Amino acid sequence: MTKISQLTLSVQLPDDETFASFQSESNQMVVQQVTHFLDRICDANKQVHSLYLFGLSGVGKSHLLHASCVYADKLGATSLCLSFSELTQLSVDVLDGLENIDLVCLDDIQLIAGNKKWQQGVFDLYNRMVEQNKCLIITGDQSVGQLNISLPDLVSRLGWGLTEQLKPLTDKEKSFALQYRAQQRGLYISDDVASFLINRLSRDMTSLLAALEQLDQASIREQRRITIPFIKDILF
Repeated sequence: MTKISQLTLSVQLPDDETFASFQSESNQMVVQQVTHFLDRICDANKQVHSLYLFGLSGVGKSHLLHASCVYADKLGATSLCLSFSELTQLSVDVLDGLENIDLVCLDDIQLIAGNKKWQQGVFDLYNRMVEQNKCLIITGDQSVGQLNISLPDLVSRLGWGLTEQLKPLTDKEKSFALQYRAQQRGLYISDDVASFLINRLSRDMTSLLAALEQLDQASIREQRRITIPFIKDILF
């Protein structure tokens, strides 16, 4: 069995990425489907063992994977979230033994589209997870049929379970999400400040939240509120 403590990967979950902090009205049905899937994680008679989430970059796929692990922990299940951006730098043998974990989340499967060895490894892991009655959530940037995965058996497996598509957030949802995450940090940002960030920075949530992190640290360091002039001083 793979000893998770020996994996040289970023396995520490962000403490603020939960289902509660996933602020997107247009994707609430997806969140409900994910939580319903996870509610059966300890069911010895569950019929569905996998969930495939897809959507464009920045729509919150990684957030939902992290949230799924937090949720699984509350249910008393073991979990692990890994990204193919890191996994593919290692031997495919790193997947050995992961079927002993109740929930395995794998992010950005499109990154193995041209790697037959990794495709075979994920296919084998999928089969072992089903045999052990465990759960697997995988994300990608396209639907299963558009992933350019060359191993037909893996394409088939990805289509076996549930499939959900995440819609891009509207500017209103991005603004609300930024304000919510700021509040979780003990910060206050006004509607005007949130709109300024969305209109002046890269519009994906990953970049916006990275900017919020930078502003949070600068606000603490300089003992200043986050205002538009402050943002201009720090980010531009």
